[in-house]
Amino acid sequence: MSEITNNTRPPMLLSLGPVQYFWPRDTLYDFYEEIVDSAVDIVYLGENVCSKRRQFRSKDWQSVAQKLTAAGKQVVLSSLALIEAESELSQVRQLCRQDTYLVEANDMAAVRLRHGRPFVGGAGLNIYNSRSLQKLTEFGMLRWLMPLELSQDTLRELQTQRPQGIETVVFVFGRLPLAHSARCFTARARDLPKDDCQFSCLDYPDGLLMHTREQQPFLTLNGIQVQSAQTYNLLDALPALVDAGVDILRLSPQSRHMTKVIDIFDNARHGKESAQKDITALEALLPTGSCDGYW
Repeated sequence: MSEITNNTRPPMLLSLGPVQYFWPRDTLYDFYEEIVDSAVDIVYLGENVCSKRRQFRSKDWQSVAQKLTAAGKQVVLSSLALIEAESELSQVRQLCRQDTYLVEANDMAAVRLRHGRPFVGGAGLNIYNSRSLQKLTEFGMLRWLMPLELSQDTLRELQTQRPQGIETVVFVFGRLPLAHSARCFTARARDLPKDDCQFSCLDYPDGLLMHTREQQPFLTLNGIQVQSAQTYNLLDALPALVDAGVDILRLSPQSRHMTKVIDIFDNARHGKESAQKDITALEALLPTGSCDGYW
């Protein structure tokens, strides 16, 4: 990773996305206690998959946000990716009304509610071209996450056209959120209706892995969300991300070894370890191997 340290730009920032899975309250608290002392610079908090996941209340998120802020992290609050009911829209309104923390808009409703005030553009906004970047910047967007289905060639093209002062974030680690649906796939797998899901997601801290008939990992079910089976991993692409002018790397939490994952990416962005040593160490921490998605 020597290419990173030789570049005149400062090291890219590390960000941690919101936990996409449904973890018990104490587990989530313990997780963020570890993150307080980690090397990440930015932490995204909140439930962005399913509004029924309520073990963590507003006061809990507030407590975690205060601890992370005191530790020097920037806290960003993430909105739901799929809004289906007035109660969920009400939650998004409440989130977007506050200005203590920056908001990540994962739906155009959140963009509308933040209009004229700063926000982060999440992957759900489908920012595929420079016109979208420009228009959302006019609305108040100051940072955007490249949609997960775009390639490195598209990234380079958009980087040459992005508005001045806009930060670019690239998702570099975690299972890829591929789709959201009005139905709950985890409940359906247990022959349960969505309205009586019995919080089945609690039994799958990294989602419910699906296999093909040949017993190959295929997809991961996470409530109303479908993810990749393998973990998206762009560790070996860090030099290319530097060359493309990316500002922030985004890691998505998994239930085990997350602080070790953070340390590996932190070492890599500072050029402290050899590329092959980092890649080998990271592969050993992944539940079903890695992929580079659409990169």
